Amino acid sequence: MFRTHNCGELRLQDAGKEVTLSGWVQAGRDFGGLTFVDLRDRYGITQVVFDSDDNAPLAERARKLGREWVIQIAGVVRERTNKNPNRPTGDVEILARELTVLNKSKVPPFTIEDDSDGGDDLRMRYRYLDLRRGPLQKNIIFRSKLALAVRAYLGDQDFVEVETPNLIKSTPEGARDFVVPSRLNEGQFYALPQSPQTFKQLLMVAGYDRYFQIVKCFRDEDLRADRQPEFTQIDCEMAFVTQEDVLNTFEGLTRHVFRKMKGTDLGEFPRMQYDEALRRYGSDKPDLRFGMELIELNNVAQGKGFKVFDEAELVVGIRVPGKADLSRKQLDALTDWVKRPQIGAKGLIYVKFNEDGSVKSSVDKFFDAEALQAWGGAAGAEKGDLMLVLSGEDEKTRKQLGSLRLHVAAEYDMIPTDSFKPLWVVDFPLLEWDEEASRFHAMHHPFTSPKREEVERMLNGDHETMKSLKADAYDLVINGAEIGGGSVRIFDRGLQEKNFQLLGFTPEEAEEQFGFLMGAFEYGAPPHAGIAFGFDRLCAVMNGQSSIRDFIAFPKNNQGRDVMIDAPARIDEQQLKDLNLRVTVEE
Repeated sequence: MFRTHNCGELRLQDAGKEVTLSGWVQAGRDFGGLTFVDLRDRYGITQVVFDSDDNAPLAERARKLGREWVIQIAGVVRERTNKNPNRPTGDVEILARELTVLNKSKVPPFTIEDDSDGGDDLRMRYRYLDLRRGPLQKNIIFRSKLALAVRAYLGDQDFVEVETPNLIKSTPEGARDFVVPSRLNEGQFYALPQSPQTFKQLLMVAGYDRYFQIVKCFRDEDLRADRQPEFTQIDCEMAFVTQEDVLNTFEGLTRHVFRKMKGTDLGEFPRMQYDEALRRYGSDKPDLRFGMELIELNNVAQGKGFKVFDEAELVVGIRVPGKADLSRKQLDALTDWVKRPQIGAKGLIYVKFNEDGSVKSSVDKFFDAEALQAWGGAAGAEKGDLMLVLSGEDEKTRKQLGSLRLHVAAEYDMIPTDSFKPLWVVDFPLLEWDEEASRFHAMHHPFTSPKREEVERMLNGDHETMKSLKADAYDLVINGAEIGGGSVRIFDRGLQEKNFQLLGFTPEEAEEQFGFLMGAFEYGAPPHAGIAFGFDRLCAVMNGQSSIRDFIAFPKNNQGRDVMIDAPARIDEQQLKDLNLRVTVEE
């Protein structure tokens, strides 16, 4: 028997017990007659003491133990004289009677501590060591328990878990596919699924009216902190439901997992139309944990001879409570931030409503104190507040100011911690017009249905009508992060063909790509709708983190590489021949 207890289990009531523990040496301390070893496993750390007066040879062996050696000890639990209140096992220690070295370890390249001295690249290269650290173990275990909680809830709601294929057909919509060459079908390729979208719709046609799957998906796209080339979704579909049915069901799932995993009641899930979200927050995934809504200033700021405003489609600002004391250096830093290419603003205007009642702005040449007070009145500004103002094209400027809103709130600690604010964003546009490509793109995906009252306009409307079509599409947003998104689906062949036509498919292309789905619609397809949650992102948001990487056991780096196993990599020439492929690398 390697162990009778784990390293996080023993308490004062266990004093006097003979126990056996196994684990890794976290640290050792030698005090001459006494040698202390902290023994660690994923459950915790227990202090082990080797007493020279009790067993000198054993204590001598213990002094030679190195960090991360795997050992087994047997001994007696006793009360510690110097207790450690920061450790669950801190009231006890083990007086060792036996020591077995199960495996020695090289000195690790970084410390296996909660706060490690290893950089990101080094820890990614030795991910199996990084995963021994407490914070990562906590994240991975949280992920496991969350998956079990999701399955339990959906199982109780009569959902059936069905696995869908990982080798499918490439489609032109959405992000780039990862492709897999077929050895048995020369010159042909599978694609790895970006989502199981068409398969879950086919399951509705097949009569499985409540489906779910915790499923791997793949997208060959540029990476960020909240993106990986392979990621996990909680993928769901329901038949004979309306949008309201879906929202209520998955609001229930979200409440359930937050209660179970965080002990948190999420309260209300407000609904907000897409257009309203952009107007009020400059984003279709607004963070509601703080205020600073966008305030339109056209009526009070235009027509005063300031060309930057007068020639703009929109003048819009935010009120930053209590920040009139920001220095010129801090305001210049905000100006530089919005001028970055990622934001693209030409400049930033500020107004300080000082505590003494005076008003100071960066446009004092053009606006007197009375005019600036009118801005403050429109924004509800009080003494001590700061206003930040942008102008330009309507949609573009709102998005720029929405980004600045988030940056300012984060920069000056204005976002409450341990707070969760959910929101359903609804009524998305069905289509987006791409001026450069002179074509429509699907806002969500090609299978999203227009709202029922929009179907006739979609079938018979003109080009401008198509730009204003609204979809039965919805996103679940928590703390400014899109947690899940879905829609009511098209289930009529004629309407689906029309949507493909609007997206630029020829009838032949639509048939080649999606004929199997449209054919299925002719065999009694029920009304259906669904949603997919980003499982990795849900884990991160529930733990107040922005990066999903530390909730994935073996993630890729920002270049899409697994530096631990050195992938992607070249393959053997014989494999290339078997696949009828040739790789040419330009010098």
